[in-house]
Amino acid sequence: MEIKKLTDYLWEIPQSGGMRVPGRIYASADLLREGKLDESLNQVKNVAHLPGILKYSLAMPDIHWGYGFPIGGIAAIDASAGVISPGGVGYDINCGVRLVRSNLVIEDAMPRLRSLVTHLFKRIPAGVGSEGAIRKLKREEVSAVVAKGARWAIEQGYGSATDLEYMEEYGCLPGADPDAISDRAYARGAHQVGTLGSGNHFLEIDAVAEIFDEPAAGAFGLFQDQICVMIHSGSRGFGYQICDDYLHVMEKAMRNYDLHLPDRQLACAPLGSPEATAYFGAMYGAANFAWANRQVMMHLAEQAFLESLAISPAQLGFRLVYDVCHNIGKFEEHVIDGQPRRVCMHRKGATRAFAPGHPLVPPAYRSVGQPVIIPGDMGTNSYVLVGTAAAMEQTFGSSCHGAGRVMSRHQALKEAGGRDLCGEMAERGIIVMSTGKRTLAEERPEAYKDVTRVVDVMHHAGVSRKVAKLRPLGVVKG
Repeated sequence: MEIKKLTDYLWEIPQSGGMRVPGRIYASADLLREGKLDESLNQVKNVAHLPGILKYSLAMPDIHWGYGFPIGGIAAIDASAGVISPGGVGYDINCGVRLVRSNLVIEDAMPRLRSLVTHLFKRIPAGVGSEGAIRKLKREEVSAVVAKGARWAIEQGYGSATDLEYMEEYGCLPGADPDAISDRAYARGAHQVGTLGSGNHFLEIDAVAEIFDEPAAGAFGLFQDQICVMIHSGSRGFGYQICDDYLHVMEKAMRNYDLHLPDRQLACAPLGSPEATAYFGAMYGAANFAWANRQVMMHLAEQAFLESLAISPAQLGFRLVYDVCHNIGKFEEHVIDGQPRRVCMHRKGATRAFAPGHPLVPPAYRSVGQPVIIPGDMGTNSYVLVGTAAAMEQTFGSSCHGAGRVMSRHQALKEAGGRDLCGEMAERGIIVMSTGKRTLAEERPEAYKDVTRVVDVMHHAGVSRKVAKLRPLGVVKG
């Protein structure tokens, strides 16, 4: 495959064949070389065939092979003449991450760290098929979650209305349609609100290890040695079922609308068609479910801290910094070739990174830009970045979302052998609790790229700027 170097951190796959636009990959030379990217780069090319795609098929430095789109893939599709592809959103709709800050510092937490992790592990169900954080919901209650998102959780007593100000889309995408969701999805979601799940999802106690940008860190309420909590989860089986249901719908739509693409996993439907409208209604519902899910877990995490440390809410000072989506499709306005265009943004394994002054950045952060939260893999550092004007110009206001796998889960499990991963983490000063050894083996650090190198690409390319580094102290896994 021909790949042209544009800068030290940007590479291009020239437009050829049925590609409507070039492909562009943000990466350093070593990440491009080491990443085993053959299949995912082919997916970048395939995405460039989508009707209505504008400017580029983009990939972030955490790119790896996914369903249809690569994970780390981004496409802006013309809202009046394009398509929506569930493969560009993913199975875990609105898999995302939220960062919570506190008034505590390392010295406050370390004497009770194991108790803290244990309380979190008991409070927040984790693992495949996990359930029971709150009671099983009735069908009409899940419909209310679909319609209201995080606001539903707040109305039930999980958190404060001020939390909504610090979530992408204020924790709810309007236009969710409860009637566009299958009975099977409702059955799967009824007992999963407030659950972490498995795979790469986690809840983590972190400490702020380094500040790179004092003004932005100050705006976000972050300071050196501060205790924070990071929650990484999504829409669970509810969103998975919705994606699976609509992939079948889209495969039929491809035939009905005589659409031809190089990969059937890119199955899509024209924007405005009945199939696309129904998918948006269901997908937005799954996104809202995910916001409610993370909102409930944040409240449960706060309760675990209060119980374990025997302190007051005022002493703890739990406050949401921000909540961002990683897997989403939604309409936004971007300036393209000097003209404002309404586009359908596909971000799969990518984070919104809006610049200072953008009206969708919370007022408290508008002078510095939107927080961009980049979780590491198990036992490694995480980062807080901030969106820039360059992101608006180059990546449709988008950045990377994490480290990115370099090893399949099967390979990671096989190569882990009989290693005591909890023991290895403990030797590094990190307490890990998990429902099973399999997930620990699949998610061990060697299975991922170095998140620092990934973040540095975004920073040096000017797409998102480093604000703070967080190091893990305690981790809850599925």
